[in-house]
Amino acid sequence: MVIPGGAGLDVGGVTRKIRTEKSSRGIKGLRRSFRRHWQLYLLLLIPLAYFVIFKYVPMLNTVIAFKDYNVVDGVWASDWAGFKHFERFFNNPVFWPVLQNTFILSAYVVLASFPVPIILALALNEVRLKFFKSTVQMVAYAPYFISTVVVVSMTILFLSPRMGIAADVTQFFGLGTIDFLSDPDYFRHIYVVSDIWQTMGYSAVIYLAALAGIDPTLYEAARVDGASRWQKILNVDIPGLLPTAMIVLVLGVGNVMAIGFEKAYLLQNSLNISQSEIIPTYTYKVGLLGADFSQAAAIGLFNGVINLGLLLGVNALVKRLTGNGLW
Repeated sequence: MVIPGGAGLDVGGVTRKIRTEKSSRGIKGLRRSFRRHWQLYLLLLIPLAYFVIFKYVPMLNTVIAFKDYNVVDGVWASDWAGFKHFERFFNNPVFWPVLQNTFILSAYVVLASFPVPIILALALNEVRLKFFKSTVQMVAYAPYFISTVVVVSMTILFLSPRMGIAADVTQFFGLGTIDFLSDPDYFRHIYVVSDIWQTMGYSAVIYLAALAGIDPTLYEAARVDGASRWQKILNVDIPGLLPTAMIVLVLGVGNVMAIGFEKAYLLQNSLNISQSEIIPTYTYKVGLLGADFSQAAAIGLFNGVINLGLLLGVNALVKRLTGNGLW
């Protein structure tokens, strides 16, 4: 386009030239950065290769959720089935109980485990005795490295109605013998308490790092104003933790449907299955034990879509209310 009276100025040509120069500068800058930091780029290839090979490439095979998959024909040669497997799952009598159990257990885990690491981090931040602080932090952090199988084994032994410590405690208070693992009403509490015990120390490290990043001048100003420790926590620590806490909350809600399979499956038995049967355990039984791979893929894809929707919705809500979000 030529502007009248503009001495034949070609605006389109100038725009293309500017874009070309910017692209050229970007490419040159990338090459310069690669030559200068090639070791870092080389290290970056390892996690990128992991995600591409083990996360993104397998996603192509989710197409079997829309097919009648059989091993002989393979993934791509199997006949198309449309939404048949989704309809089978939605019309299955176990759909609503399994979905309800998953939502309730996941929400329970998020709501119960969210404030505990924050409280632990705030308490540790107020401790001035370094030896005591490091000891408590190490003791709280250690369970995170214990295998889920070991944690479940410890839980089963602890709650055993015959020789467990919990049985001795209930008998001491005159409550008789309670079989916690066989009563479905106790399953969610057992799951959540064991999960908090295992993860609170690891999660508290994130908040301790956020507390370490708070401007020290804010504490000095609070001290000059005569603020007590409790007032410092309310007016300095908690506002400083809020952005990190919101991001952790968004990630936690985004994984509501992706609750851990191992612990639920290992704590599950025929007596508590009415509350312990969740989507991950049901998918395992349908896909691997029942060899119905298309149905299992459909259930897993449905689970992933729900997670994505929750993540986007909660992130938008938190960003609108607090101004902090994942993006």
